[in-house]
Amino acid sequence: MVEDRDDQWKLIQAAIESSMPDTEAVWVSNANQALDYLRAQPKQQLPNLILLDLYLPRRTDGWQCLEAIRLSKLGRLSPIVIFSQSDSREDIKGSYDLGCSSYLVKSLNPQVWLDYFTVLHNYWWQIATLPPTSFPDYQS
Repeated sequence: MVEDRDDQWKLIQAAIESSMPDTEAVWVSNANQALDYLRAQPKQQLPNLILLDLYLPRRTDGWQCLEAIRLSKLGRLSPIVIFSQSDSREDIKGSYDLGCSSYLVKSLNPQVWLDYFTVLHNYWWQIATLPPTSFPDYQS
């Protein structure tokens, strides 16, 4: 999870723990930390899912992070869900143009957050067919 606000991360973390107990959530608070974290992982290891807040704190920060992840070979394969308070058509279109897999608008209601993460878990872990979590011969 790439989220610059601690209060938002706490809501997300609680929703993940409740609806995705088999998931290890990793939190970074800005684009540089996200890219450093991904670079530090074994080159053949893919994240199962990347959640990215668009405004980190500016939209351009989120888009630059999305674009940088998508430019790496391994990052091209991981699903990236933009999770933003913005419902702006420009933000949504720009995010899809840069390769996000899905775009969700954050709710103010904690129950809705639980619903979001239940659906994310069901879709990305049980319905969608994702690439294997490791590629022994894949170099980024």
